[in-house]
Amino acid sequence: MTAPTDDAERARRADEALAALDLEGRVRLLSGDSMWSVAANPDIGLGRLVMSDGPVGVRGERWTPDDPSIQLPSPTAIAATWDRALVREAGRLLAQEARRKGVHVLLAPAVNMHRSPLGGRHFETFSEDPYLTGEIGTAYVLGVQDGGVGTTVKHFVANDSETDRFTVDVRADERTLREIYLAPFESIVRGARPWGVMSAYNKVNGVTMTEHADLNAVLRDEWGFDGFLVSDWTAARDTVRDCLAGLDVAMPGPNTVYGQHLVDAVRDGRVPEEAVDALARRVLLLAARVGLLEGADPVVAPRDRPAELDGRAVAREVATRSFVLLRNEGALPVDPRGVNRVALIGLAAAEARTSGGGSASVFAERTVSPLEGLRAALPDSVDLSYAVGTDPRASLPPVEVPMTARFYAADGRTLASEPLPDGTARWIGELPDGVTNAELDRIEVSGDFTPTTSGEHVFGVTGAGRYRLTVGDRVLFDGDLDFEGDDPAAAMFDPPATTATVALTEGEKVGVRVSKAHQDLGMGDFAFIGFTLTHRAPMAGDDELIEEAVAAARDADVAVVVVATTADVESEGFDRSTLTLPGRQDELVARVAEVNERTVVVVNTGAPVTMPWREDVAGILLTWFGGQELGGALADVLLGRRAPSGRLPTTWPAREEDVPVLGVAPDEGALDYAEGVFVGYRAWERAGAEPAFCFGHGLSYTTWRYDAVHVEPTEGDDLALVRVRVTNTGEREGDEVVQVYLAPREPGDRPARVLAGFATVRAAAGATAEAEVTVPRSAVRRWAEDADEWEFVPGGYDLLVGRSYADTRLTARVELS
Repeated sequence: MTAPTDDAERARRADEALAALDLEGRVRLLSGDSMWSVAANPDIGLGRLVMSDGPVGVRGERWTPDDPSIQLPSPTAIAATWDRALVREAGRLLAQEARRKGVHVLLAPAVNMHRSPLGGRHFETFSEDPYLTGEIGTAYVLGVQDGGVGTTVKHFVANDSETDRFTVDVRADERTLREIYLAPFESIVRGARPWGVMSAYNKVNGVTMTEHADLNAVLRDEWGFDGFLVSDWTAARDTVRDCLAGLDVAMPGPNTVYGQHLVDAVRDGRVPEEAVDALARRVLLLAARVGLLEGADPVVAPRDRPAELDGRAVAREVATRSFVLLRNEGALPVDPRGVNRVALIGLAAAEARTSGGGSASVFAERTVSPLEGLRAALPDSVDLSYAVGTDPRASLPPVEVPMTARFYAADGRTLASEPLPDGTARWIGELPDGVTNAELDRIEVSGDFTPTTSGEHVFGVTGAGRYRLTVGDRVLFDGDLDFEGDDPAAAMFDPPATTATVALTEGEKVGVRVSKAHQDLGMGDFAFIGFTLTHRAPMAGDDELIEEAVAAARDADVAVVVVATTADVESEGFDRSTLTLPGRQDELVARVAEVNERTVVVVNTGAPVTMPWREDVAGILLTWFGGQELGGALADVLLGRRAPSGRLPTTWPAREEDVPVLGVAPDEGALDYAEGVFVGYRAWERAGAEPAFCFGHGLSYTTWRYDAVHVEPTEGDDLALVRVRVTNTGEREGDEVVQVYLAPREPGDRPARVLAGFATVRAAAGATAEAEVTVPRSAVRRWAEDADEWEFVPGGYDLLVGRSYADTRLTARVELS
């Protein structure tokens, strides 16, 4: 099953429905009637079209913990599998989840580039390399659409950082856009025929992307994109320019730049009616494709959907296959029969980081922490101790007791109530039944808290707005928490906070309550509410915590230290300020490594961090944000039940100052991509800098010999078919990612080499396998600015075959005449 190949009948039915609508009816198709949906129209047989955030789970219309989701690992982890078939299976699972939640279009995948490791949504995108991004994105889109659910490839284009994201003007020449930032979109459009693309907030060379007629023409006229173009939420700002540029749907609704504004623009001659017809026709075609237009068969009939998948099993498999073994000096795998004591250290070992913040986050149906996973996997004969080590959090976590949210009118009436599993209060899109923005006066979250430890407990509230925080009969805070800026997502995901301490006694129950004054944002009846009642139990200071961890490590046969970023560091809405791990985690690792020569560090982050201790530890395993099954997958790999097979989709620096492209802050509103096509490994090569771990790097529990390479020239869209024979020379089965890089012998102003193909093979110990890698003809093309077209650069090229960008084992030559 693939994307549609014959839409003729669906297009005919869309035209028939369009003809039955007047101008107002056509315009109604172009805006949401709520946060996530486009309204139904029974008169033409049109069902209600529902969209929902991904990319690693499906929220549905109500982002609440009482409707949890399967949570896959972060997109950086998905890309680290380098496995198209596995990614496609993950996409099929997401389609299955979407159908379960009544969702027709998934707002994913994000295929922006890892231009700088400081990019706040680095974890939410795939790679620094446009070819790898395009291949993984193609597999993802095909998988979701296999299940009859649409995708929206985002954010078109150059939305590669978060600082001033609503207004930033990205300045990039045509070659840079074509070869790096547009390339993944082109690959996915040509290879997967996505049913949607999302326009970004930012400008490109002075023009806001929702209004960018020139780049939209590249998307539609050059590449043949025939799906719908939807704005990022609140990105559409100009009725006439958005419509004339071909923006089909402005979200969210009901108040957008379309609606009556667009009707008026048609009637006074600023917009031709034919432009509205073109937009509406594409929305109707989308509805037909997903089965929402009566009289048109969906692209994938229910009987043709993929077989039902076990969500937990898929999440665990993706996590396992994504882990990258960065360093191993004989420390891994850990044989449970050969150890008596294991020391597990780190706050993230007990409170796993499974996702970054923002639109990528979901309420998972469950989360398996590293501590839980190892406890379940280790035999009773092994003593597993746990130590926090250090607390790197700048903000507090939610209070971990069941709470109740109550919604009150100004006269004191209770409009609705909802149970919450903890202190997280969040409603994006739909308010509870019986609640409207106009009538809502305040929201109160309350519950009973029974401390398990006596001492000074810290309570707090995070979120912009006016709050009253009470513990027992004490008012701890009564005032405003102000957010500077106009980005509502940043206000929610990087919120202001306040804290206060109160002495509590173990076992003595106390009531906790936070009340938030409601502010109607004038956005109709959809919600954009988020705040958290937070808590931290009495905890020793970092000095004492580190000493406790060192003592535990000293007495252990192996010490496993889990380090992580925090919710304050990796999220939508803001960029990172540093690549250093938060808090005193670097110090913790160094201290543990001093007393235990078998120290293994598990790096639980979505994006690169510096590791000044990397040469001093026996092992480093990168788990990314591993999704809900992180702990089980980690236990499998640490204990050798599964071998790590992930490879880095982006370069990891040794020092922040070595990163050749780092800046994400605009200068007077503009962010200049002055480095041109030299990003990622291309930039590292040109700068002559040495990273900690190069693009494509990843070790295994076995070893591989590269035996031979054979190249067959091909015609059409492909340059060559490369066959590579490899032998597993180790003592256990393993997976190998065979990578092919293309290097022009006379590079000129081109990168020294680029990734041109890859394939994953599996072989038993001592066995030989053959990888087939197709090198696309696009690998030798260059955008000629003077001719405003692609040129295929003739001459000699070396095909470098190996395990990573820096570890190539075989070379073959090709000539392009």
